[in-house]
Amino acid sequence: MLFDEDPAMLVQSTMANFHIDTDKIAIGRINESLSTLQQARDLRIREAESALKKLSRNFATMSQQHSETVSSQSSTDHASQIVELDTQKFRAAKAASDLEIEGERLEQEGEGLKSRLHDLEVEGVEGDNMARAKREMDDPTILKLKVYRSLGIDVEADSTGNYNKAVIRNHQKGDVHVINVDPKFSKFFYSNYFWQTMR
Repeated sequence: MLFDEDPAMLVQSTMANFHIDTDKIAIGRINESLSTLQQARDLRIREAESALKKLSRNFATMSQQHSETVSSQSSTDHASQIVELDTQKFRAAKAASDLEIEGERLEQEGEGLKSRLHDLEVEGVEGDNMARAKREMDDPTILKLKVYRSLGIDVEADSTGNYNKAVIRNHQKGDVHVINVDPKFSKFFYSNYFWQTMR
């Protein structure tokens, strides 16, 4: 049974099996994908803006040509040229409208990606509640930590991720003991010390 195992062995097993490298790599890939999508969106918006500016310049040039033609040609030629310029103006306006719609679509797509990124950040490295619960059911390390907590022992990790500190709470006596685990003492010593402190 789990309660018959040596607590020091459980702590050591917990330390050996506690890895989040794969989760970090997955988050890194997600961030890279989001960055790539953002860059692609920015590029398409810049291309759309560039095309719109080009169309605006063409429209200004044609308007000037129209004015010059009106002053130098007959009314028949003038009417024909007006129709042509109106057609070009309509095409330019339609192209500008299409580009604006595409820009709005890209903006909505970007907002969706931002929302997805926010959801991923909220879920954190461990994922959503269902994924976390499934991992906890399958992960012996988490089960061992739960057993320690049920006994009133909290195991704390240092900055390198090694579990070398135990906080033992004795609710009957109202005591709290902080024990720094030193490898020079045996597991048997710490096991006895933990049990005596909890009694």
